[in-house]
Amino acid sequence: MKIPTEPIGSIPRPIELVEALQTTESDDPALELLYQEAVRDTIERFEATGSPMITDGEQRKYHNFWTYCVHGLKNTAPDGFKIPFEAGHTRRMPRLTSGPFNYKRYADRYLDLAMQYAHVPIKQAVIAPSALSLMYPATPIPDYSRERFIEDLLNEHETEIRRCFAKGAAKVQIDFTEGRFAMKVDPTGELLAGFIDLNNLALARFSPEERSKIGIHTCPGGDKDSTHSADVDYAQLLPSLFELNVGNFYISLAGERNRPYVLDIIRNYIKPHQTIFVGVISPINPRIEAAEEVRDSILEAAKYIPIEQLGTTDDCGFSPFCDDTSTSRDTAFAKIEMRIRGTLLASEIIGGV
Repeated sequence: MKIPTEPIGSIPRPIELVEALQTTESDDPALELLYQEAVRDTIERFEATGSPMITDGEQRKYHNFWTYCVHGLKNTAPDGFKIPFEAGHTRRMPRLTSGPFNYKRYADRYLDLAMQYAHVPIKQAVIAPSALSLMYPATPIPDYSRERFIEDLLNEHETEIRRCFAKGAAKVQIDFTEGRFAMKVDPTGELLAGFIDLNNLALARFSPEERSKIGIHTCPGGDKDSTHSADVDYAQLLPSLFELNVGNFYISLAGERNRPYVLDIIRNYIKPHQTIFVGVISPINPRIEAAEEVRDSILEAAKYIPIEQLGTTDDCGFSPFCDDTSTSRDTAFAKIEMRIRGTLLASEIIGGV
C-alpha cells in the first residue's frame, strides 16, 4: 500500500516579492509579474520533489493564510483579535465594524494561475469559519446581529469551497490553527466547542463524497520559527477535533516532544472513515530531516493508526505570513523532498510498494 502524502500550503516567497510587498499594496497590478514568476517557480520546484499533490505555495495570498479573504474590506478596523506568539511578536485580525459580512476575494482565484502550470493534482487551503468568527466584536454591531453575521460567514465559506472544487482543486484544506489556541484562550473548552459546532454547521452543507475531499489542518501555529499554542496539551483538543464531520485530518506532530502520547490519543478517538495525515516535517526547525528519520516517524505512527487511514504531511505551512523570512525556499523544498522520500521508504516496508 502506498502511503498518501500532501503538503499543508505555504512556501516562502522569493525575496524580490517579499521586498516588493513591503512598499507596495499586495493587490497592486504592478506586482503581477512577480506573482506569476513566484507561482511558476513554486510549482516547478514542488513537482521536482516528486510530490503527488502540490499547492501554489500561497504566493498570492494577501498578507497571510488567515485573513487573505477579508484583507482590505472597508467595513473593518485593524484592532481586532490579537494572536501572541512565543517569540514575542503578535498578529492581529481585522475587526468588523458594520454589516453585511462578505469576502473580498475567494481562494479559487489562486487556482486560475496554478492550474496553468501544474501537472499533478492541486490542493487549495481555505480559512475556517471559526477563525473568521473572531472578527465579530464583543459589543454587538447595531443593525447587524451576530446571528446574521454567522449566516453570512457560513454562506461565504461554502461558496469559497464550492468555487475551489469547480476550478479543479483535488482537495480543499480548512486551516484550523485556532483550535488548539482556543484552549489557551479559554481552558473551560467552551470556545473550542463553539468552534467545532460552527465548523460542523459549514461541513453539513456538503455531501459525504464532498467531505471525503475536504480536510482539517491543526497546528500550534508557525510564524518566524515560533508557535502560539504548543504548550497546550493535545488531549485538550484532539477528542473534540475528531468530532468534525470531515474525511481528512492534517495533524502537526513532528514538533511534539512526546509523539507516542499524541498518537495514542489519535488511536483512541479516530473514526473509521477518517484519514490521518501526521506531520513528519517541522517547518520551524531549520534542520533538514533525513529521509530515514521521516521513515522511522511513519513506522512509529503505523503502530497506532491503521495503515489504510495513515498519510503524511508537514506540521504547518513554511511561511503562513508573507513577511516571514525565517525559512528559505531552498530549505522548504529540501524538507518537502525528504518527506516524499521518507514516505516512499515507509511504504516499501509497510506495504511492499
